[in-house]
Amino acid sequence: MTVAAPVRPDTPAPAPAPILSPRQVGLIVFALAMGGFAIGTSEFVVMGLITDIARAMAVTEPQVGHVISAYALGVVIGAPTLAILGARMSRRSLLLALMGFYAFGNLASALAPGYYSLMLARFVAGLPHGAYFGIAALVAARISPPEQRGAAVGRVMLGLSVALLVGNPLATWLGQSFGWRWAFALVSLIALATVAMTMRVLPRGMNAPRPDAMRELRDFNRKPVWLALGIGAIGFAGMFCVFSYLAPTLVHVTGVRESFVPFGLIAFGIGGILGTLGGGWLFDRLQFRAAAWILVWSAIILLLFPLAARSVWTVLPAVLAVGTMGALATVLQAHLMDVAKSAQTLAAASNHSAFNMANALGPWLGGMAITAGYGWTSTGVVGAITALAGLLIYAWARADARRAAPSTVACEAD
Repeated sequence: MTVAAPVRPDTPAPAPAPILSPRQVGLIVFALAMGGFAIGTSEFVVMGLITDIARAMAVTEPQVGHVISAYALGVVIGAPTLAILGARMSRRSLLLALMGFYAFGNLASALAPGYYSLMLARFVAGLPHGAYFGIAALVAARISPPEQRGAAVGRVMLGLSVALLVGNPLATWLGQSFGWRWAFALVSLIALATVAMTMRVLPRGMNAPRPDAMRELRDFNRKPVWLALGIGAIGFAGMFCVFSYLAPTLVHVTGVRESFVPFGLIAFGIGGILGTLGGGWLFDRLQFRAAAWILVWSAIILLLFPLAARSVWTVLPAVLAVGTMGALATVLQAHLMDVAKSAQTLAAASNHSAFNMANALGPWLGGMAITAGYGWTSTGVVGAITALAGLLIYAWARADARRAAPSTVACEAD
């Protein structure tokens, strides 16, 4: 069970959350999820428009791949940095500022005159990504009953999963039909709509008392926090390892036409939605133990992926199952709220830095295996190894929590 941490003498007691009706809670969560939808659409749309951008910019597809990396780098740097810089702001004001910043970054992407300016604009657009999700998750948990915190965080993260299923194909179609710049213009409009809706439905006074920056950094620099982030950075890499090379795997191994690839993306998006909702449900029932079950499930489905990829009848269920690995993001996001003490904002934002590190690590390891001649389906085996490595980090975290239990009751104990 989870034991609440005692309030330290120098820590202000949290203010009671405003009493909201179920309709108000639903509107707030929807507004926060809409911001996640904008972020998810923008994050993955470049993958569908690589050829169009390369042709327009007179560069190669691998060079456009660097634009994707620039965005990921922005997430890694921006999540903790903006969380610290916004430490004294109310959560409502910070959410509005971050989403407004995101609208600006995507508008700059749409108007970028050249390749290097586009890369800079994508880096800027990535900066508020992690901090927004971290603050949004904290707000959703604060307005929900304690036993429904995981489900609330899952509903906020659902915007990212729906973007994979709907937003990314829509933006890709728009970019292919009218020019790639319109895809980023669409995201900018969605971000501005999120700002307007959040301003309307999210009342003031939603923020708990915030510690000073030094206290937040001190509480952040603790082993339970770093181990949770390590689980995400390593254990989640397998999903990105398979997803990044899904298109060539479908064409060269499954033997389908390129026109079939969108069906694979849709299956992955459905799996992401199921995983996001299931992750919240699991956390509400198992707490941190849910991470272990998800990592075991991940290792199994990744090991089976090379076999499933050889048939069109089995590859789509397998891709859907790989998408369910997204449950780990929801579980770790909720778990960090329990172990971060006064550094909840910084830890919640850094969770997305960890997952973007996984986004970089997975494709790199998979690319090494493919280049070494192990074939496209080797991504499944490589991904399973990273899931098992994440499971080892989880075991380390659990053992450390048990050792600390007699003196620190903030950690979850059996």
